[in-house]
Amino acid sequence: MQIVILIAAMIVVGLIVGWLAGPIWKNKRPIGLRGDYIASIITAIAVGLIDWYVIPAMGFSDNLRNMGVAIEPALGALLVLWIIRAAKK
Repeated sequence: MQIVILIAAMIVVGLIVGWLAGPIWKNKRPIGLRGDYIASIITAIAVGLIDWYVIPAMGFSDNLRNMGVAIEPALGALLVLWIIRAAKK
């Protein structure tokens, strides 16, 4: 059940980051709004799942895992959107 909640939360994070990409880069959307949403959702889910499983496997605490799951997916999605914009120039 926790994994379903995690994926749902990462979808919401991806949607928020996809929408924020417009104001951050002043509506320069080389792959469109839908493309930003798709790229940010996929990235947020992937990074969230990696954090969820890898951080405890490395021996770190649950507090660090929760902090990583809360912060890194959004930063990862922003990084991917920035890379897409840099590649489209």
